[in-house]
Amino acid sequence: MAEPQLACQTRSVRRLEKILAAKGISLVPDDDSSPSADSGPGNPRWHHGARVEYALARWESATPPRFRDAQATLPEVRAWAERALDDPSRAGTLLLTGLTGTGKTHQAYGALRHIASGGPDRFEVLAVNSADMYGRLRPSAVMGASEQELKRLSTVQYLFLDDFGTSKTSEWTEEITYRLINHRYNHCLPTVITSNLPARDADGPDLTDFVGDRVASRLAEMVTTLVPMIGDDRRRSRATA
Repeated sequence: MAEPQLACQTRSVRRLEKILAAKGISLVPDDDSSPSADSGPGNPRWHHGARVEYALARWESATPPRFRDAQATLPEVRAWAERALDDPSRAGTLLLTGLTGTGKTHQAYGALRHIASGGPDRFEVLAVNSADMYGRLRPSAVMGASEQELKRLSTVQYLFLDDFGTSKTSEWTEEITYRLINHRYNHCLPTVITSNLPARDADGPDLTDFVGDRVASRLAEMVTTLVPMIGDDRRRSRATA
C-alpha cells in the first residue's frame, strides 16, 4: 500500500476516534467487556465445563434421590475415583464391605460423582441393586431380553452393584455372576461393589461362599481398593435420635 494512502487512512481513523471519544465511545473494548476465558466453545475451559455438566447429568439420572447429596469422603475411596478419572482401564474394582447402614452406598455414589465432577471425556454409568439385577436377568417371555440386559450390564463403562451377595445362591446365579464379572475383568471395566459380606472370613460366610471360586478368583484380581466400613447402623441411629 502506498505511503500517502496509508497516511490518509491513519488520519481518518484518528478523526473517527476523536468523534467517538467526544461521545464517550471507545473503539477498544474495556477489559471487563472482553469475552471471559471460558465463554466459548473454542476454549479448553469451556469444553471441560461442558463435560462436567454432561457427566453430572448422567450421574444424577443413575442416582436415587436419597443419594443425590453423596460425597466420597474417605481418602481411599477418593483415591480410587481419581485413578478412574485418570485412566478407567487401570482403576479396577472398588469393593466396600460392612454391616447394614455403615455408609457403603453413600460412598459408592460419592465415588462416581467425584469422577463425573472431574469432567471425563466419556462417562457412562449403571447402578443396580443385585437382587433387582438377578430379577431382570431371569429368563422371560420376551425372547433375548435377559441376554440384552446382561450385555448392557457387562459392557457399560461404570457399573455399580449394590448389596452384592444378598440374593439366594444357585447354579444359575453363580453362572450369571461369572459371565458378568468375567466380561468386565477381561475388558478392564471399572466396577463398584458394596456388600454386607466380608471379602474373606475364616469364621463365617463371606463373598466367596456367594459367588463361588471362579468368580472369587476374578474378584481377587479385579479389586484394587477394598474398604471395610466399620460402625453402627446410621439409619437406626437417625430413627431413634
